[in-house]
Amino acid sequence: MYVTGRTVRDGARPVDHAPGSIEDTADEVTRRGGAGVPVRVDHTDRDVVEELFRRIDREQGRIDIVACAVWGGNETFVDPVWKQPFWKLPASFWDSFMGAGPEAFWITAREAARLMSRDGAGLIAAISEPMFNIEELSGDKQWDLFEHLPHYSLNRLVMTLAPDAQLAGITLLGLLPGFMKTERVETHMREHPELNDSFQYDLAESPEYTGRALVALATDDNVIAKSGKLIFVGDAAQEYGFTDVDGRRVENFYRATGRL
Repeated sequence: MYVTGRTVRDGARPVDHAPGSIEDTADEVTRRGGAGVPVRVDHTDRDVVEELFRRIDREQGRIDIVACAVWGGNETFVDPVWKQPFWKLPASFWDSFMGAGPEAFWITAREAARLMSRDGAGLIAAISEPMFNIEELSGDKQWDLFEHLPHYSLNRLVMTLAPDAQLAGITLLGLLPGFMKTERVETHMREHPELNDSFQYDLAESPEYTGRALVALATDDNVIAKSGKLIFVGDAAQEYGFTDVDGRRVENFYRATGRL
């Protein structure tokens, strides 16, 4: 399993100092019986992504599954620059969301599909979020724009690219977790426990819940029938019968909180 990303143990830390690195994740893969291979990759850099897939082709000769969860808007949670008028935003602000989001998925999916199309098989999953009716948004128009436009674009990419991929034997779909207990979220909640109720943290799921959904989909002999669909992790758990790491079958977060 190739684990990619920008954060390495000896490199610069994320702006909010969130823990974790690609080496940590790769080590966990290996500890559980796999073979984790950390590769530092900026998925917005076409040349770097192309070299990643050339390496995979040299070393493995094929690729079976790609899960892309690239997201680049985290600096806004530390320094809410988005509250400024748009002409005062830094020039890089757009790329933080649209580059390290739908563009990164486009670049990665394109290169993955090149390899998968040779074998006529493969699964590409974009980790995304659902879109809501306008009354369900936060009320801050600029925040909603930069929070939702990348996911809307990503979801449109899934639905638009899937038919061609399906003709080549490739399943391309969106996988939508609920509120996840990532390292970043866990740190934030420890620092601000008063937010647990307002965020309905009791309904949150581990990142591994999404991993188990991906395994269930990858082992479904008819998964290509789901190509182009946006699949909630909670709904996949109900369909395939898996649970989260704590034994709970966490329901669809968005439906449970009345957003769907």
